[in-house]
Amino acid sequence: MSELKENRARYIEVNADNLPLHCPMPDMVSWNQHPRVFLPIVQNGGEALCPYCGTRYKLVGEVKGHH
Repeated sequence: MSELKENRARYIEVNADNLPLHCPMPDMVSWNQHPRVFLPIVQNGGEALCPYCGTRYKLVGEVKGHH
């Protein structure tokens, strides 16, 4: 099992395996999490900003067959 991360990052690169994208991510510790919010990164041209914590997500790599 991978180590849990604190929700302090302000910039996170994600790929197609992380879709549908939501913040906080599953590998973040739970004590400082805000409510889960789904982010429409594909519809927003490959970038999304979390309205709760301000973390910016950037989609890297190719997305195939995802709606």
